[in-house]
Amino acid sequence: MSEPRLGLTLGPLLYLWDDAAWRDFYFRIADEADVDTVVLGETVCSKRDHFHSDSLDIVAERLVSAGKRVRMASLALVTLERELKAMRQLAEQDRYELEVGEIAAHGAMGGRPHAIGPMVNVYNAATARVLAKGGATSVCLPPELPAASIRAVVAGAPELAFEVFAFGRVPLSISARCAHARLKGLTKDNCQFVCGDDPDGLPVDTLDNQPFLALNGVQTMSSTSQSLLGDIPALHAIGVSSLRLSPQVCDMVGVARTFRAVADGTVAPMAGLDHLMAFYPEAAFSNGFVHDLPGHQLV
Repeated sequence: MSEPRLGLTLGPLLYLWDDAAWRDFYFRIADEADVDTVVLGETVCSKRDHFHSDSLDIVAERLVSAGKRVRMASLALVTLERELKAMRQLAEQDRYELEVGEIAAHGAMGGRPHAIGPMVNVYNAATARVLAKGGATSVCLPPELPAASIRAVVAGAPELAFEVFAFGRVPLSISARCAHARLKGLTKDNCQFVCGDDPDGLPVDTLDNQPFLALNGVQTMSSTSQSLLGDIPALHAIGVSSLRLSPQVCDMVGVARTFRAVADGTVAPMAGLDHLMAFYPEAAFSNGFVHDLPGHQLV
């Protein structure tokens, strides 16, 4: 009996894009991208919500019509009363599956089925089982986990489907303060949405000009782009059921096509990496975390 086909999930867009670019991106994903699930919604900063609120339903319907499964994601950090209210409203809707961005949203689901996003700290099987008892059906594991930990979590919570973060800048942390605005001489309250000037993140170098991190509003990200193309067979073998692709300013349809081909065994991983480099020439790729090495390294 053959193994189930490895799924592909397009994670939420983590950056601030203008509405026309955002809408056109998802329309193309709907029409051309070979992905199974698309996660929509603002997970980084609630001040960005209004940019796409008028287009959200149109995009979701277009994706569903194209045969994609749609999830709505909640914020990864709730600090204000209006954010708490919005999170509860999102938990109450039943049109789309919710992807929980932080633990309060998990509690707000009241045991109803939902997904867990990668910013929730699921570092062991016991945590995964607790979340499953609370209604979780799938978990996107934190991107910093090595393969040995992934194997242990998957084996210890067989009632859940597990996903790994396989492509894109890695979300490392999130803060109540906005370093992106501060770097440009502004404050979070009067940020003027300067994060929109950096639609693929703002690179941050060390004092000796070595790539270090990237800023995305209140979020800190890796300077490199994760690529687990060469690790797909091993991850599938230990029970991972889906790979997450995080949108970047590149040909994401081509990226999805490459991951699909490597997952299906029709393209070799090294050839697939060559394709990724062509689709996203600005990126330096890495997979160190899954090999229990510094995350910026490429094995």
